[in-house]
Amino acid sequence: MRSREAGVRMIFERDGIRFSYRRAGEGIPFVYQHGLGADVNQPFNLFKPPKGFQLLGFDCRLHGETTSAGDTDDISIATFADDMLAFLDLLEIEHAIVGGISMGAAVALNFALRFPRRTRGLVLHRPAWLDGPNRRNAEIFGFVAKLIKEHDPDAAVDQLRKSTLYADVFAESPDCANSLVSQCVAPRARERASRLERITSDAPNLHRAKWCDIKVPVLVLANRQDPIHPFEFGQTLAREIPHAEFREVTSKSVSVERYARDVQRFLTGFLTTHFAPAGPLRAGANG
Repeated sequence: MRSREAGVRMIFERDGIRFSYRRAGEGIPFVYQHGLGADVNQPFNLFKPPKGFQLLGFDCRLHGETTSAGDTDDISIATFADDMLAFLDLLEIEHAIVGGISMGAAVALNFALRFPRRTRGLVLHRPAWLDGPNRRNAEIFGFVAKLIKEHDPDAAVDQLRKSTLYADVFAESPDCANSLVSQCVAPRARERASRLERITSDAPNLHRAKWCDIKVPVLVLANRQDPIHPFEFGQTLAREIPHAEFREVTSKSVSVERYARDVQRFLTGFLTTHFAPAGPLRAGANG
């Protein structure tokens, strides 16, 4: 078997679904979840945990190598947070730093609000929601889902690129526009199109005042030139969650390399500043 540093894939089961997950490193657990339409490789390819921390993540329902969707009526941010809780229970992790990118950030925020005793810290990376559905994103991804359902992948991409919606997104962020194309050509895209509709019409929570209940260290990462993940959303969350830290990362439309370096630097700084282990930790330590 490959070392844990290699982030070997494993399986856990819940609701008759086989979830694919990865773990890398040793020490204090940091669960870092992927965005909509991505998979666990997204955070693992972006961030290497510093010494004393283990990175964990899994493919959400209708994503990656996770098999079956279960009941599609259960596809929601809260269900994905429940899956995260089951994941921690399986690994016998009492509390963890939780976070995610875009959809993963929404899942982590929902988790932190509903399961505060299991939450040691919170990372919101390129958040796409505040305290309600993001209607613009619901429109964008609903349109993409319709194209996926009605056309083969090549035709869906062609129709998308001819649309005013695509032109508007591309004008602000070529990277975001390319991500919409990737949704059309993703494996099993038609089978999984409902994820685009159900998740973007959902929200991590509906009452902004609840953010004040978050008492753990929080890091918010956001970038400009990103209509799907508005910079102002990150600023608002950081301002209204008590003691949250805000860091601006380079837009991927400017430089993918600088974006990756910024994420590595800010995440490493946050983890080591607030959660640095006091001494050697055994494998799988709960922190």
